[in-house]
Amino acid sequence: MADTKTEIEVRPRIAVKDKVKEPRNFNVIYLNDDVTTFEFVVETLTSIFGYARESAEALTKKVNDEESAVVATLPYEMAEQKGIEVTMMARSHNFPLQVKLESE
Repeated sequence: MADTKTEIEVRPRIAVKDKVKEPRNFNVIYLNDDVTTFEFVVETLTSIFGYARESAEALTKKVNDEESAVVATLPYEMAEQKGIEVTMMARSHNFPLQVKLESE
């Protein structure tokens, strides 16, 4: 039996793009209101965003003094999820805390 060897060259039909765009970041913004307590806002910042207590208190003061503040900058899906978590937590405690997202 003769030894036969066949080589096959495989080429992709689809051109691969070298550049992949990084996802855009979005600012998570807390809006001040007259009902949500200072302590509750601090709690959301520590439990949902992982802030240290002192940093959370300073950021909560900024929300209160300036009527709003950016509390995080994240890719859209993460920013949206955090916003939903904050809103659900606020509503479950009967607070009207509002969160909005803005592209960076």
